[in-house]
Amino acid sequence: MNLSRIVPALVLFLASLWAGCATAPSTPREREDLKESASRALRDMETQDPSLSRFLAESYGYVVFPRVGKGGYFVGGGYGRGIVYRQGTPIGYADITQATVGLQFGGEAYLEVLAFQGAGDLDRFTAGQLSLTANVSAVILKTGAAAAARYTDGVAVFVKPIGGAMVEASVGGQQFTYQPE
Repeated sequence: MNLSRIVPALVLFLASLWAGCATAPSTPREREDLKESASRALRDMETQDPSLSRFLAESYGYVVFPRVGKGGYFVGGGYGRGIVYRQGTPIGYADITQATVGLQFGGEAYLEVLAFQGAGDLDRFTAGQLSLTANVSAVILKTGAAAAARYTDGVAVFVKPIGGAMVEASVGGQQFTYQPE
């Protein structure tokens, strides 16, 4: 493994995460592309686990992050953009940022869906009062997993790996920003 190539790439990746990313894409075309990506990601997740459709239909709202990139070398971070839905209708945009510290090395990408049990839980998200820490566990999507999923403080998290590899024993959390459509 050639650290002289990997470390600079990770540093550039992490620096790009905090380079002033806006919550909503800046052009109408980019916004439409994000909506299409979120729809494709959701269809892909529902194909893998049909019980996810029922879980989301019973949720008050949800957010689909079609691609979250994450990387680290002792200090790590991640970023992704998504679409926020209230009762199945898009209402705005969200971004996810995360920071971690600890033993970690590598990079990965994944899909993430947050489901909100009730109106107050979605309101907490849109008001910027939600962050996820180590005590919230994500359900790794596989057939039937959503049927057994439970809310923690009104939020359920579903994750589907896309690619990459990361060795990690770190502490951190996820922060979210919301922008109405």
